[in-house]
Amino acid sequence: MKWLEISVSVRAEDIESVSNIYDDIGTGGVIIEDPAIIYDVLSLGNIETVAFETIPEQGSLPIIKGYLPMDEKLSSRLAEFQTALVGINSDYPSKINIAEIEDSSWSEKWREFYTPVKLGDRFLIQPSWLPIDEASEGLLIIEMDPGMAFGCGNHPTTAMCVEMLEKIVFGGEKVIDVGTGSGILSIVAALMGASSIIAVDSDSVAVKVARENVQANGLENIINVREGNLTSGIFTKFDIVVANIVADVINSLLPSVPHLLKDGGKFIASGIIAGRREEMARNIENSGLKIIKVINSGEWTGFLAEKP
Repeated sequence: MKWLEISVSVRAEDIESVSNIYDDIGTGGVIIEDPAIIYDVLSLGNIETVAFETIPEQGSLPIIKGYLPMDEKLSSRLAEFQTALVGINSDYPSKINIAEIEDSSWSEKWREFYTPVKLGDRFLIQPSWLPIDEASEGLLIIEMDPGMAFGCGNHPTTAMCVEMLEKIVFGGEKVIDVGTGSGILSIVAALMGASSIIAVDSDSVAVKVARENVQANGLENIINVREGNLTSGIFTKFDIVVANIVADVINSLLPSVPHLLKDGGKFIASGIIAGRREEMARNIENSGLKIIKVINSGEWTGFLAEKP
């Protein structure tokens, strides 16, 4: 099957809004190439962790990429995309670039640039097609093939979630991972000792990828991957609710979070662009939760909150 790669350069403050448009037209996720993050990594001397054929010019605009199948819906989806971009910035449609790719090309692209990633203090995200490095001794190995789902360990929002999970999972917890993407956070929680996890995503591609990754790590008896809209139809009480998505979706999820949490339960929210940090803090507190930790990484913010 052929796919159309759609990329557009945007201002940092518009990353979330434009990413939502990609989601609305059915891309199932986006790739964000943010030079600010890349140069943060390069400043640490870890150039091998930056997966780009060429390093973007410092100070250049972030690029967002999404992929659509080249089917009968393509023309209407592109038109919807362009119209929605005008609503954010009338200049953005002129910055759209498109390219046709084959399924095989997509797979090979990931494999060419996706390398092992150390995540948090305890984990190594290991591409399923590469041999395990001897330097990984002592780390918990997560075998991962992200495919077309978000979450391969090298995005700051994922790293912030892992940092918070490492501080609140001690063993036996019930967890729900809303917007699971590739399933990476569910797998982290399971390897740390969580007893049962529901991993839910509204995108069928993400659900398929997450199930494959859960199976590859032998965790299908602990992690139940479901396709669904946020927490609709879920009435279980959890020790931990994780939502690594975007601010608008987290806002729509917040009213249900206190009802999903046990007393003293924890809520992790990440994927929040810095410009919406204060808004999200207010909304979390107004939902009845108490913020106990805030983590910032570049343009991104994560919250750890608790139900009293």
